[in-house]
Amino acid sequence: MSLCINPNCTQPNHPGNDGNHFCQSCGSSLVLQSRFRVMRLISKRSGFGSVYEAYERNIPKVLKILKPAHNHNAKAVQLFQQEARVLSELKHSGVPTVDAEGYFQYEPADEGEPLHCLVMEKIDGPNLRQWMRQQGNHPISEVQARKWLLQVAQVLDLVHQKNYFHRDIKPENIMLRSNGQVVLVDFGAARAVTETYMAQLGATGGMTRISSAGYTPPEQEKGQAVPQSDFYALGWTFIYLLTAKQPLDQEMYDAMRDAAEWRQFAPQVSPAFADLIDYLIAPKAVNRPDNTQAVLQAIASLPELETSTTGIPASTHAEPVSARTEPLSKHALSNPPLSNSPPSNNNVTLPLSVVLPEKTILPEAFADPPISYAPPSSPPSDQASATGSSATESLVDSKPSIGIGGNHASSLLMASPKPQRSPRRWKRGVGIAASVLVLSGVGLWATATFVEDSLPGRLVSALFAQTPRQMLEPEQTLAGHSSFVNALLFTPDGNGLISAAADRRVLLWNLADGTVEMELSGHTGFVNTIELDGSGQWLASGGADNHVLIWNLVSGELVHTLEGHTSPVNTLAISPNHMLASGSADGTVRLWNLETGEPQRVLEGIDGFVNALAISPNGRAIAAAGTASDIVLWDIATGEEIQRFSGYANGINTVLFNPNGSQLIAGGTDQNIYVWDVATGELAYSLEGHSGYVNKLAIRGDGNQLLSSDSDGWMFLWDLRNQLLIKQVWGEGASLDHIVVRSDWRSLATGQGNHDISLWDLTPVNEQL
Repeated sequence: MSLCINPNCTQPNHPGNDGNHFCQSCGSSLVLQSRFRVMRLISKRSGFGSVYEAYERNIPKVLKILKPAHNHNAKAVQLFQQEARVLSELKHSGVPTVDAEGYFQYEPADEGEPLHCLVMEKIDGPNLRQWMRQQGNHPISEVQARKWLLQVAQVLDLVHQKNYFHRDIKPENIMLRSNGQVVLVDFGAARAVTETYMAQLGATGGMTRISSAGYTPPEQEKGQAVPQSDFYALGWTFIYLLTAKQPLDQEMYDAMRDAAEWRQFAPQVSPAFADLIDYLIAPKAVNRPDNTQAVLQAIASLPELETSTTGIPASTHAEPVSARTEPLSKHALSNPPLSNSPPSNNNVTLPLSVVLPEKTILPEAFADPPISYAPPSSPPSDQASATGSSATESLVDSKPSIGIGGNHASSLLMASPKPQRSPRRWKRGVGIAASVLVLSGVGLWATATFVEDSLPGRLVSALFAQTPRQMLEPEQTLAGHSSFVNALLFTPDGNGLISAAADRRVLLWNLADGTVEMELSGHTGFVNTIELDGSGQWLASGGADNHVLIWNLVSGELVHTLEGHTSPVNTLAISPNHMLASGSADGTVRLWNLETGEPQRVLEGIDGFVNALAISPNGRAIAAAGTASDIVLWDIATGEEIQRFSGYANGINTVLFNPNGSQLIAGGTDQNIYVWDVATGELAYSLEGHSGYVNKLAIRGDGNQLLSSDSDGWMFLWDLRNQLLIKQVWGEGASLDHIVVRSDWRSLATGQGNHDISLWDLTPVNEQL
């Protein structure tokens, strides 16, 4: 829909406007400056102006229009023009891009007053107030806070060096790109620091008052803002992010003392970082940092985070929906004899008075034997998947019949025999039982002889073990993109890597020598997502230009351009039979024939952005997840909705099937991982432990182990059979926040949100268990 912005137009959304250069209702131009076409109204709640989405060809822009009522207000016009001037002078990824010609006046056809217009880059993400609501208003971790504070401080440093200060920093005026970069917006209140201005502050008169309750410093409330005023607002913005409470929240703010006791609501914050925040919010400007360089130096001088302050608990565990325990009598001798003699090889001595750590976790050495999803005569597969669609490579292509009265989801998805478990000797109940045994003693020593089907001797050391932590360093760095990387995937043979970025390019890398073998250019906006078919010949890419492009990787030729989505394409998946699925911010999933590019059907039912897709191992069903409260499962052949999965608190970032298609696994912004039974739609259990939102999942081909990565840069290795955390892994020199795992689980790649790509050796994580 093409909108007319003439305020006097009687039908600005006239259906005949599409494809025309002039409004079919009032005759005003629909193509502003011969470049921009307005598509929809974003907001008109501000008393200052209205905000629209406009497009320059296929590139989304934000159009701000000063309300006509302010046309004769010289101060309002000056502030509006000032925002254009300030932004055009600032060249940084942390501020919206504005061309030198970004400000202009538009004259409607009815000879009404000209409209003051400003066109700028559209930031592909929410502001921090919206982001907090999307996350369920959970406080962020100190790790995340440090990252964002540094980014905002770097932007402020640039702004202040240009002799401007912002004067209106608050969560609504900091936006978050999809790659994690924060962006400072709304420079309409920015003030130039000049000798004249500072002299006026020294006199009795104040200046224009810009105020946001709780974020505005005392001196600015009196109309006398100074550059240090930005630091006060910045500090309170981060108190909001760290506590999820507004500055004037009654639980936190004491009106009698005009003070806020915020630290008690942010127990995850280290004293050093809390001191820095208090430094920023000092009531008197003279007691705050002198300048932005002092702020940056204070951030750089922060001590390394101890484990206890990263938000990662010392003992992380899984929370099953229904716990299964076994009686202690099954695993211990009745009335075990007391003994003063040393235990033999088959005995273990338990000190009954020792107190175990709360929620003790057993390492994988005490977990159940692995599940084999293949028939007994077939060796277990060691293939893995970093996305749901590629998990199908290790499965047998069977086509079960659908019996009358049978469960549709179950019969549709079960592409291979149910897993045959080896006899379980040690279940999770053993840990609970052993803890009861240890805690119920009165300082005595008991010796138990362990035989078949009894408590294993090595369990004692496991009871006292903490989850192992490991540090990895990247083995190789690939530099070639000029903007942020948005997506990565390995080629099927594992010898190549494909990357997509905000520079609108897709690069194919030779991992043997780290060189770029092929560059694919065709998108007119950011490239958000890529997906390969099983043969490695066909690559699909989706972007902010709302298009899906299909490439032949043998020739490097662009084969098809798929149009249909009305918002950016966020995720792609390809089935074994070459069905391509694309998920978009427009809330739909579109199915296409990969080879011909022909559209097949549109799947609707997601109330929000679609951010993740997974196709079942047998290629017959597709799950879509995103900002909606449910994950939806459809039959690909019929388009019929067959299941919904719920139980999570916030948006989902990643979703995949286990190798036999019986379970759906997802992670997202509430920091948990969820595992559902596909046949029933019921939540089987959840895995808790991440302190940042879960970005990526990868499941091993045998279905026993899961890797997850979060926004704090931690990677967790899980034992899915026993629902236990095996290991926590931290990256040194680069972040493990978005992982993509090679199919043999020997390497992984990261780089999302950065210009460079890091390659990591995964074998130490597997070997040191």
